Amino acid sequence: MVLLSFLTQFAVGTNLLAQVPLVNSFALHGRAAATLDDFIASESPIALQGILNNIGSAGSNAVGVALGLVVASPTKENPDYFDTWTRDSALTFKALVDAFIAGNTNLRSLIDDYVYAQAQLQALPNPSGDLSDGQGLGEPKFEVDGSAFTAPWGRPQRDGPALRATAIIAYSRWLISNGQTSFVTAVTWPIIANDLSFIGQYWNWTTYDLWEETLGSSFFTTAVQHRALVEGNALAGQIGKVCVACGQAPQVLCFLGSYWDGNHIAGNQNEDNQRSRKDLNTILGIIHTFDPSAAHCDDTTFQPCSDNALANHKVVSDSFRTVYSINAGIPKGSGVGIGRYLEDTYQGGNPWYLGTMAAAEQLYDALYQWNKIGSLEVSPTSLAFFQDFSPTVATGTYSIDTTTYTTLTSAIKAYADSYMALIQKYTPADGSLAEQFSRNDGTPLSAKDLTWSYAAFLTAVAARDGVVPASWNEPSGNTPPSVCAGSTATGTYVAPTATAPLPPCTAQTTVAITFNVADTTTSGENVFISGNITALGNWNTANAVALSAVDYQAEYPRWFVTIKLAAGTTFAYKYVNEGVDGSFTYEGGANREYVVQGTCATEVQIHDRFQT
Repeated sequence: MVLLSFLTQFAVGTNLLAQVPLVNSFALHGRAAATLDDFIASESPIALQGILNNIGSAGSNAVGVALGLVVASPTKENPDYFDTWTRDSALTFKALVDAFIAGNTNLRSLIDDYVYAQAQLQALPNPSGDLSDGQGLGEPKFEVDGSAFTAPWGRPQRDGPALRATAIIAYSRWLISNGQTSFVTAVTWPIIANDLSFIGQYWNWTTYDLWEETLGSSFFTTAVQHRALVEGNALAGQIGKVCVACGQAPQVLCFLGSYWDGNHIAGNQNEDNQRSRKDLNTILGIIHTFDPSAAHCDDTTFQPCSDNALANHKVVSDSFRTVYSINAGIPKGSGVGIGRYLEDTYQGGNPWYLGTMAAAEQLYDALYQWNKIGSLEVSPTSLAFFQDFSPTVATGTYSIDTTTYTTLTSAIKAYADSYMALIQKYTPADGSLAEQFSRNDGTPLSAKDLTWSYAAFLTAVAARDGVVPASWNEPSGNTPPSVCAGSTATGTYVAPTATAPLPPCTAQTTVAITFNVADTTTSGENVFISGNITALGNWNTANAVALSAVDYQAEYPRWFVTIKLAAGTTFAYKYVNEGVDGSFTYEGGANREYVVQGTCATEVQIHDRFQT
């Protein structure tokens, strides 16, 4: 069972979920896990629970936290992370929104709480300013009760509004597709519009980077700002609004290109910190602006499979091979622990869980894009990256049916998995994910139960399984101007009024359930689904339902079928392999269980992995 299978099957109340502490309830876990798949299966529910525990007001680690706010970590000293950051919260809820859209309907009330909480924070005067001119939106963090944080800090930070807009835009698109456009117009759009206005007005002003240490221009911030303007403009068109600020997207994109230095992406510009500029924020910027519908490896937006993104991945990853003792002896083409940047000394300057998983996620995203395109290109820029997996490979384009394509993508998949294997190795037996792990022996360090670490695990595993988020319209109208200009658009800001309960929706009586299972098969084999209800054959393989392999790929061997079931139906099921001799073999493990929820959603996706 993989991540989204668990997310969709977690069928008890959200508030109850948030009360449960992390426990070691899995026999195969952490260092003791037999395989990476075993680790992922056991860690996925722990990671989701780790997030829920840190969300107010019901989370077990969020006592005193206001409804809908996310604490970065329950750790309150050395370091004190018991505050709510706009950036961390948005990244966390983007992961939860994607999981909700994929089928975990239990998450909706949490998402609504987040929307309402962010509406209140937008209107709150703080040390960065207030909403009258938008500058208060650049405030990086707040107290857990929703009041302003007034102590000295690295402010402003201009990535938070873009990330918050992206998270709420994703939710808004789902609302529109489920007949709730009026809620978007009245509640979510005013929040999004403020954030877009802030981006359009202040995108070319200096900002602290996401590490809150350097004042200048940050690749991560520019990348997520551009994405927010593009997808914000598309949403505006859906609901009959005009986004004046979104007209700055081409200029932001033009500036984004300036971070490429001919060898790698400069993490920061216009600063004087005496650092190498080889920075994890570049890989994070790439994965958070990945567009699965982009049928090209676009260097302009640094898509994960693009030449510049791959070259940067190698440079940044290789830079950490000699700075940490635990990376000693690991050859190129195998994963290493990834920190923030080479010169980092914060909390000892160690690898970060989220950084190591981000390196894996970019590779999983690239594999998805190559498989969708049907080919990969080795260019002079990306040649060194590919030579780590095939030293004799030459520049050129290799189609999906060539041996070279298979050799390279298989090796890169193993490379991505090797990063996740390090997470497995350095995750303690209880599954908790801290901020960092020791550069010397892998012991967890710094803040405990870091929310962002848990979210990074969920998104990396989803990418590994080919479960991708919706497009943000990257392929449409993303052409930078011939000459860059630092233009701005003066914003209009209105205090959101997101305080009313959700409007009623029509609960569905039947729901189309799409069962997806990853199962590597050979020619002549087939996959079926069988269960304890009539629609699934009542455990009789003669009546089991056949799955389709029309979308089967080597990296994501997908078999799927869509079955309409009545809301309220509770059932058990398993997948069945039919061999070339016609014999049927049920997958291993316990029966899977599912309850069809009678919500507004007309369709639900379940993603599983065939259990051995």
